[in-house]
Amino acid sequence: MESAATLDTSPELSEFAARVQREASRRGFTEAQCQAVLGDGSAWIWNTATELFPQATQILDRFHAQEHLSQLGKVIYGDSPEGKQWIQTRSDELDEGHLQSLVEALRGHTGSYREARDCIHYIWKNRRRMRYPKIHQQDFCTATGVVEAGCKVVIGTRLQRAGRHWTVKGANAIIALRCSKLSGRFEGFWERRSERKQAAA
Repeated sequence: MESAATLDTSPELSEFAARVQREASRRGFTEAQCQAVLGDGSAWIWNTATELFPQATQILDRFHAQEHLSQLGKVIYGDSPEGKQWIQTRSDELDEGHLQSLVEALRGHTGSYREARDCIHYIWKNRRRMRYPKIHQQDFCTATGVVEAGCKVVIGTRLQRAGRHWTVKGANAIIALRCSKLSGRFEGFWERRSERKQAAA
């Protein structure tokens, strides 16, 4: 993931972006009739998605957006029942695609809370990625939880065992092996590795 931090002005794809591009090509993503990229609000994700898959629908993880609203509600109201109701109402507006009424509710707090201004900016910047009713009509997923759980099972359980310490190079190597094994491409991994060694000799 550290390679994802390649500057946007770099003419070269980051190692991470190149890996994403290879995997998308291998899976036929670019030939799919409907394409979607699902991510949190990090700018580098959307920059990479726009560069690699400009035709894809970009979707902001719904729970990530709700987390922003929840944090703001707690700043304004604390853990009060009124705050919980405010958070629920804002989350419902988000889910129902009522972004304008959501932003209007936040504007009432911008004079007292910088976090409210930040949240409005976040919603405005990602508004095209937050059209959840339309996204659901297209049968696209709006949450990254399944992917995150997969990462935890595939990668976290292997790297985070007691007493384990990894260098970036070592972690990348074991992750590549584990992913190849679990995706049924273990033999192909070793064949490609052997071919590269022969070509370099």
